[in-house]
Amino acid sequence: MATYLAFLRAINLGPTRKFPKDDIRRAVESVGFTGVETHIASGNVRFDTRMRSRAKIERTLEEAFAADRGFAVPTISYSAAEFADLAAVAAALNAQHPGLARHYVYLLKDAPSPALAREVEGTSSAKGDMVVRGRAAHALLRPGYQDGKVDPLGAATLLEPATNRNLAVVTTVAAKWC
Repeated sequence: MATYLAFLRAINLGPTRKFPKDDIRRAVESVGFTGVETHIASGNVRFDTRMRSRAKIERTLEEAFAADRGFAVPTISYSAAEFADLAAVAAALNAQHPGLARHYVYLLKDAPSPALAREVEGTSSAKGDMVVRGRAAHALLRPGYQDGKVDPLGAATLLEPATNRNLAVVTTVAAKWC
């Protein structure tokens, strides 16, 4: 059995995309995954599976979630070892950029091509830097970045499909499950 972590996108936002933690757990268990746990209500789930194909795991979960909820739930998964490495990179980047106001980690289904990674990193500005490392892109936002935009650097649309978590969630989940 291998341990995986899955991150659900765009749930519990508004009245029509509700997906409570207990329902997530039930849906994950319904497809045969075991040892299922969730962390906070933003769609972070840990499970054990005999499956080894990340694409098959994501497809299986997305089908189960759509059947349960009646709407698509894009899902990004990592093995526990992959996520531990991602969290270590995030912590190192954070340490290399003292004084950040926020550090968001965009979790990606696939690593971007070199050209796309350069384009994403090219959205860096006085507001902050975008740094791509494997299947993650880091928004390192400086104080004063908030201008009412969810994506002040304009990189999110380049990264689809993706979901993001702040550094605190990434490091907490890694410490808890990896």
